[in-house]
Amino acid sequence: MTVPPFGPSDPALASSRGISSSRHPGGCQAACKQARDTGSLGLPEDRAEALRAEHEADHFHDECGVFGIQGHDEAAHIVYLGLYALQHRGQESCGIVASNGREHTVHRAMGRVADTFSDKILARIEGRHAIGHVRYSTAGESHLRNAQPIYAKTDGGPVSIAHNGNLVNAVAIRQELEGRGAIFSSSNDSEVILHLLARSREGALEDRLIDALSRVKGAFSIVMLTDETLIAARDPNGFRPLSLGRLGSSWVVASETCALDLIGATFERDVEPGEVVVIRRGRLRSLRPFTRDTRETFCIFEYIYFARPDSNLMRHNVYAYRKELGRVLAREHPADADMVVPVLDSGTPAALGFAEESGIPYETALIRNHYVQRSFIEPAQSIRDFRVKVKHNAIRGFLEGKRVALVDDSIIRGTTLVKIVAMLRSAGAREVHVRISSPPSVGPCHYGIDTPDQEELVAHRMTPQEIGEMLGADSIGYLSLEGLRATSNTQLKRGFCDACFSLEYPVPVSEEDGAPQLSLFRSVEDDLDS
Repeated sequence: MTVPPFGPSDPALASSRGISSSRHPGGCQAACKQARDTGSLGLPEDRAEALRAEHEADHFHDECGVFGIQGHDEAAHIVYLGLYALQHRGQESCGIVASNGREHTVHRAMGRVADTFSDKILARIEGRHAIGHVRYSTAGESHLRNAQPIYAKTDGGPVSIAHNGNLVNAVAIRQELEGRGAIFSSSNDSEVILHLLARSREGALEDRLIDALSRVKGAFSIVMLTDETLIAARDPNGFRPLSLGRLGSSWVVASETCALDLIGATFERDVEPGEVVVIRRGRLRSLRPFTRDTRETFCIFEYIYFARPDSNLMRHNVYAYRKELGRVLAREHPADADMVVPVLDSGTPAALGFAEESGIPYETALIRNHYVQRSFIEPAQSIRDFRVKVKHNAIRGFLEGKRVALVDDSIIRGTTLVKIVAMLRSAGAREVHVRISSPPSVGPCHYGIDTPDQEELVAHRMTPQEIGEMLGADSIGYLSLEGLRATSNTQLKRGFCDACFSLEYPVPVSEEDGAPQLSLFRSVEDDLDS
């Protein structure tokens, strides 16, 4: 369905410009009623169960991905491909907004990119300028109203925004705005930026955006679309990635370079921390209105897990970095083993590095079923550890009597890894030595990653030795924080945020203005109870 704009309930967001009424017959209320009637605003039971399973998985969750292009005859189709490449950053909802220079056309939906956009839908999203977003909720419920890009008609013209990150003072600003009469249409923190922009007294929309961003704290990598202008911005700390590319005469903005590769664009450079890039009529203008933090704090977990291995973040290849972490891990925690086995696919690069450094043969003794969907029909008669077995299976016979060094990139709850260790032993492995290519995850993220409550993090409650015993492993070894920092300083040569390992938060979060990560699991429960 085509989603209506945020309506004129807030006077600052009202305007005669934007999407024409012919594109939204019946207006906002009719569209919302239709969505409720068809179930698109809620979560079907099988979808909710799938999201529960994803949330309980043994990793932090992907956050969001943004993409934009200015001045291309097939803008919506290009954004579709860009979002397809960024699908790993969010599988909950997606959306595209295009501008023809006079009005914006919006399409957002729950679900994945390939399941949401058809040729017919893309043909209706008209315009030479477009932005898109894939989402996994970090703040806000799992709900269509929280899908992005968010759109509004302002007195300065139509505005659409797609945001990757998390604002730590969003709750405080939202309460302030509501006290002054603002009405919010969603529960995500990105709408706070839109309201601040609409209320700004600056003239040009790019100046209004700068004014709005000067009030927020936390992580933001943003693409914004006006009538004919594409604007990209990163927070002064540079928590989340954002890259610039060229496709012919068109400028492209993407969360990761793998999206540029898919559409055949050339990488130009990264949007720098604290920079605002304004692209209009094929020309790029760089503004630096924010004081860049003295030490960049790029999220190290982007390198460890989130980003696709074929992406280059801050001009350094993700795959090469993960292999190097595996080499360092092998030096810090050698294993007396017959083979190095990765937990697919997250542990593959680190396992290769571990094998190369240790001289132990690398073997794919776990096979992953790549055709498993997010939800599946379980047998009526329960099968032990069915949800793990449907995705992974150990090669029996080949593992008989072998000592295995099992490598993964992180342990969050330990719920999956404990079953994989048991699976290897059931397949005949004599010993299983767990090796993790990151330090113990002991703290939540406040900058755009959906993380469990701190009490749910197994490394917060247990020592590494206790975790190894819980997993049923013969030994366990985590990469040290010192090893991670030394590798990052040597390889990346930039500052980074490792608060999930060190509890050293570069942007303080107070109880008064902190925006806690609203976990998707809790949101799913709320939707089912409502």
